[in-house]
Amino acid sequence: MQILRFFVQGSAPEPYVVTFVKPDENCLNAYCTCPAGENGQYCKHRFGLLNGEPKNIVSGNEADLTQLATMFKGSDVEASYTKVIDLEKQATALKRKLSAAKKDLARTMRG
Repeated sequence: MQILRFFVQGSAPEPYVVTFVKPDENCLNAYCTCPAGENGQYCKHRFGLLNGEPKNIVSGNEADLTQLATMFKGSDVEASYTKVIDLEKQATALKRKLSAAKKDLARTMRG
């Protein structure tokens, strides 16, 4: 079992604790003490670390992001995370297309 723990400065005065646990080859669990993380919701602290972003780490173990990347690769979380990233890209593209269509509609309405 592998365990990594990061202290991350969020909006609260005290840093949040983000813990990654890999109990076996394919499973990766991630926990954060922020309100969203404690309620099982999307937590930007966990996903920021999975993205390799060291900027809010206050525990001084930024080098452990390399080990986290290794734990992440091939895990069940990687597959779900990839799906979210792909859908976010699609949503961004659709927002651009919708904006262009609205501008076209406005031009058409002016005659």
